[in-house]
Amino acid sequence: MSMDFNFFMNDIVRQARQEIVSAGYKELTSAAEVDEALQQKGTTLVMINSVCGCAGGVARPAAAHALHYDKRPDHVVTVFAGQDKEATEKARSYFTGYPPSSPSFAILKDGKICSMVERHQIEGYDPATVVSKLQKEFDQYCEEV
Repeated sequence: MSMDFNFFMNDIVRQARQEIVSAGYKELTSAAEVDEALQQKGTTLVMINSVCGCAGGVARPAAAHALHYDKRPDHVVTVFAGQDKEATEKARSYFTGYPPSSPSFAILKDGKICSMVERHQIEGYDPATVVSKLQKEFDQYCEEV
């Protein structure tokens, strides 16, 4: 029995996209969409999605659960590293001082980077630990809802 690798990967990508959108994140697939979203007033959480194991096992579950909190960003968006390359590159242009990292999370306020939770702060941790990291950032940069 043989499996078509591209068919398999397309299914993985589709599931990864759906998982984060179902959590309430707006998917950005072009540079123009990124500029529009990241220049909004208020706080924005950007989740850099990916197909790696730590994205599926840790980052996406943490992204969903972190939003169940008294303080949270005004806007939550996502770009998909390795899939929507133009959108991801544009998002990363806002993350001055931080190297490319996926999966990762960035918090921006009025279009300016405030902080990041990078891959090295995700990989090897459990989702609850990453939720705590994100919610500490929410405490610092977000308003109570």
